Amino acid sequence: MAIDAPLLELTAISKRYGPSLALDQVDFDLFPGELHVLFGENGAGKSTLINVITGNVAPDNGRYRLAGEEISGMSPQGARQNGIAAVFQEFSLIPDLTVEENLFLGRERKHLGLLRKSEMRSEARALLADLGFDIPTGRMVAELSRAQRQMVEIAKALFEKSRILVLDEPTASLTDTDADTLFKLIAELKRGGVGIVYVSHRMREIRQLADRVTVLRGGKKVATVEGAGVTEAQLVEMMVGRPVGDLYPSIKHVPGKTLLEISGLSSADGRVRDVSLNVRAGEIVGLAGLVGCGKGEVGRLVFGLEAIAGGRITLGDGASETPSPRKMLQRGVCYFPADRGTDGLAPNRPIKENASAAALDLLEIGGKGWLRKKTEARRVLQVLETLHVRPLMPDQNVAQFSGGNRQKVMLARGLMRDISVFLFDEPTVGIDVGAKGEIYELLRDLTEAGAAVLLASSELPEILNLSNRIYVMHEGEIVAELEGARRTEAEVLAGFFGKQPAEVVGIEARP
Repeated sequence: MAIDAPLLELTAISKRYGPSLALDQVDFDLFPGELHVLFGENGAGKSTLINVITGNVAPDNGRYRLAGEEISGMSPQGARQNGIAAVFQEFSLIPDLTVEENLFLGRERKHLGLLRKSEMRSEARALLADLGFDIPTGRMVAELSRAQRQMVEIAKALFEKSRILVLDEPTASLTDTDADTLFKLIAELKRGGVGIVYVSHRMREIRQLADRVTVLRGGKKVATVEGAGVTEAQLVEMMVGRPVGDLYPSIKHVPGKTLLEISGLSSADGRVRDVSLNVRAGEIVGLAGLVGCGKGEVGRLVFGLEAIAGGRITLGDGASETPSPRKMLQRGVCYFPADRGTDGLAPNRPIKENASAAALDLLEIGGKGWLRKKTEARRVLQVLETLHVRPLMPDQNVAQFSGGNRQKVMLARGLMRDISVFLFDEPTVGIDVGAKGEIYELLRDLTEAGAAVLLASSELPEILNLSNRIYVMHEGEIVAELEGARRTEAEVLAGFFGKQPAEVVGIEARP
């Protein structure tokens, strides 16, 4: 880390939303060439703090100094003009524009009122090549994978020379190879004197990247510690305020009747080929594999969000089903996407509307064309309390809440109606350890109450600790079904890479 005067100094920053104090007298600083990690559980104040830094949120109190100069009323435009760029968890790209159009949005190259398209295309290609991102600049953003969209967001933030870069869970959707490319880029930026504010819950990344770590809890700063030498146990204890035992709850799997059976399922786009599996009442079945292996598409196919080329989907009554989201919800099947920002939530609408969206056809809430607002509000409040959403403000827009709370709001949909089959795709992506523990407890409660749970996850510890059985996918196909003594790290990793267990000894699982 470079030692110099701070690039950024925040002193005694406070921010209140109604009765909730999101930030309480928080101090934070950032030096040139430093990567400073913000760490804290769901609702700790991280999102509010980075929004203060980028000018998206005005603090109620406190001082904001940039390169020694006091700033009053920082705005998003002012932040950009002062060399502050950000990549947030929820993407800001326009799906119906190309990559190069997104990169130049609001800063188009023009001559005599005409767009200089060839110049912009050349600049976009050069930027992506310099960053090591292999993405066609003429492709529509809607056609890109989530990992590719993440790369475009990063490229957009770095388009103009920035001296401060805010990265909010930047690797949540990246493969290991893409993440390593990002880490090399970060090292180059640091050598160039760029200060980086980095929000992450991945301990491996914190150990590898952090110069300093600031821990927030309940809107207050707990401590700032040096990255070198700090242990995972120390960070988690500071984050939650108490020693943390085993993260994963003990689950009593009592498999009963088969509630979901998939036979020879294939997708029209070829990303899923001849997949067969079953999930029984009272068990969690893990669907494991690397990013891009096709595991996430399985739930989308079952729920009717993707075109099916072949195969059968059979529910508990034995009847084959041609799926659509409405039909599957009515049959007691609910799907929770990995990309809550694009597929799961309407961020500019209240929590109440998001939570009840999948239950509006129920007679007690919205049947026969009438919305029963009092019943809706009461039921939503009950579910939000069950999920420990904090602050408990159902009428606030989803965009004002942290990633962990947004995930809980999406999960609330499945508790608003009678669901027996739950399809989870990366349910803990981009959320903190404390929120993960709460979601794991929800999975336990659903399972022990007799639900069938299909859990697609890239997190190996999650799969191993929660699942009764595990299917492993590789390049669109199921390559192994593991249960009992075969549910081991070596067996799962073997399937990840299409190898035999002995060939993957020594490979470190990404936490």
